[in-house]
Amino acid sequence: MIVFLIRRAALAVVILLIVAVLLFSMMHLIPGDPTVVALGPRSTPEMREAFREMMGLDRPIIEQLGLFLGRLAEGDLGQDVWSRRPVLTMILEVLPHTVTLALASFAWAVTLGVFLGCVAVVYHGKWADWLIGMVSVGFVAIPSFVVALYSLLIFAVSLNWLPAIGAGEPGDLAGQIRALILPSFAIGLGWVGYVSRLVRAAMIEAMGEDYVRTLRSFGVSESRIIYRYALKQALLAVLSVIAIGFGGLLTGSVFAEIVFTRPGLGKMTYDAVVTRNYPLVMGTVLVTSGLYVTCMIIADLVTAWLDPRVRSAL
Repeated sequence: MIVFLIRRAALAVVILLIVAVLLFSMMHLIPGDPTVVALGPRSTPEMREAFREMMGLDRPIIEQLGLFLGRLAEGDLGQDVWSRRPVLTMILEVLPHTVTLALASFAWAVTLGVFLGCVAVVYHGKWADWLIGMVSVGFVAIPSFVVALYSLLIFAVSLNWLPAIGAGEPGDLAGQIRALILPSFAIGLGWVGYVSRLVRAAMIEAMGEDYVRTLRSFGVSESRIIYRYALKQALLAVLSVIAIGFGGLLTGSVFAEIVFTRPGLGKMTYDAVVTRNYPLVMGTVLVTSGLYVTCMIIADLVTAWLDPRVRSAL
């Protein structure tokens, strides 16, 4: 397991290095002069030159890349163009909002998805199975931003049941939970369909295994087989996909944070792109990529820990 963890950690470092190089290249390939965008068209040549020198844009590209990777290795993501605050500090201030939103969406999406998948297996081939299948496909097909807009119009504007914007006042736990319901619903609904279909397919496959037929021959009830044995194997099979889903919820939170005006990485990235705040854009994207890779490593470790077949193959 230790060797497995070291391999996965080394792979994560390589992936993040590739992401950093590609991101740096993309930022410099965007048309237009970043000094004009940052300072405005009325800025003088002297102001632009001073800004270019301050940001290190007057140096060769290779040297800029080397300095960027060196700072990144030290945990320095640079400084914000406008406030001159450390980018890492700004990210850490809003990161809990994004993680909380992703966890809330993930929790209810997985819970409801696993429940619907189990129900579909219990009633396999019957009307309930077909109904859950159609509903799941419908959930997957609806874009998250459409769900966000319509849920905002219905539950916040028309019915006035839930707040339309914001993340709640600090210290007001009830208000924060109410402000979390609509955005988590918007970005988690699609994954309900994914999880339910994956659980259904994995459990149907598990129900055809030899050990299931052995359990039936010993008189073990069908419900016990489904929920104690087949579900465990099915969850192992879809664990990696669920981890990808959590990473997708982190990156997909940008829509919910913009629509519902919530603080978070998504909203910060959007504002940084609009103002072409290069250090903040690269910092938020790198942190999001790191979270995504971390989710995958945790999923691999949990799978190896729970499944002896995976451990024996390490």
